[in-house]
Amino acid sequence: MTPVPMRRTGRLRLGVRVAVAALLIAAGVSTAGCGAQGGSGGEKIALLLPDAKTARYETFDRPLFEKRIRQLGDYQVLYSNADQDAATQQQQAESALAAGAKVLVLDAVDSKAAASIVSAAHAQDVPVIAYDRLIAGGGLAYYVSFDGEKVGELQGAALVQALAGKKLRAGDGILMVNGSPTDSNSSEFAAGAHRAIDASGLQVLAEYSTPDWSPDKAQDWVAGQIAQFGDRIVGVYAANDGVAGGAVAAFKAADVSPVPPVTGQDAELSALQRIVAGDQYMTVYKAIKPQANRAAEVAVALIHGEKVTAPTTTDGVPTTLLEPVAVTVHDIMRTVVADGFWTVKDICTPAYVTACDAAGIR
Repeated sequence: MTPVPMRRTGRLRLGVRVAVAALLIAAGVSTAGCGAQGGSGGEKIALLLPDAKTARYETFDRPLFEKRIRQLGDYQVLYSNADQDAATQQQQAESALAAGAKVLVLDAVDSKAAASIVSAAHAQDVPVIAYDRLIAGGGLAYYVSFDGEKVGELQGAALVQALAGKKLRAGDGILMVNGSPTDSNSSEFAAGAHRAIDASGLQVLAEYSTPDWSPDKAQDWVAGQIAQFGDRIVGVYAANDGVAGGAVAAFKAADVSPVPPVTGQDAELSALQRIVAGDQYMTVYKAIKPQANRAAEVAVALIHGEKVTAPTTTDGVPTTLLEPVAVTVHDIMRTVVADGFWTVKDICTPAYVTACDAAGIR
């Protein structure tokens, strides 16, 4: 049993709180989801997510978190999305604090810059749960995410498997399209992927950290590598489905057919459709419901001053790390469909019906 660290470090001055309150509307903080009877009178929990480019946040994380909060009692969720801007997220956090949030559940745009949000929360004795991305500087009450290095290992191993048995020429190799340099998970994904790729002897032709996880920037970079290396590119490690989509678009724009194996992460609907169509080799499925539920449950426990337990710790922070799963075309039915993450109808729209039938997705 690991107690959640709580400490008092002072309070925000009244003038600052008033000024921050004025930012509430401008910063885009919304109030959603009062739950059933039996809670603590509508106390507020802030959910601060980093961007809208990654489809999972608006499609799954937010609604699942809000649903679990409603089930737990009479609470309000103050929701904000920073649209990949660290300064905006800072304002949103300050606005949530000024609005009376008792807990911050924070998925940081910039893992280092977010340390100032943690400090501001501590000034009001408000605990912070790091959601999906660890925040530098310590002082966190809890951390819930997936094992980032395991994600990278699954991606790298899948890419190695996709290329196994193929006769590669001297000079052939892969591209590595990593995640945002401001996301603490990106280095973990890359480390895990390198472990699998380097051990295989595959050559890495070039490697790139994608600013803001931007599919457009990933596409531009991959297009430049295609111009330089041409058919020497035999595969692409892409850190998530967004940048994978950018990589695939670059190959299609260059009339490369078939597209070499491309990895991904998050099991986005568009990625699953690319996998069915043969344009993306795999993705990593992360069951977001347990992650959102755990964050919600810990948040409510912290409001009531309860101790929370965790399977492990990260830098002294109580931590839950969930297990990711690799998904190729052969795994879609037993993973994302079986879990109700997506339905066959979602995936097999008219443009993909033939490919779905051929893959046994029906």
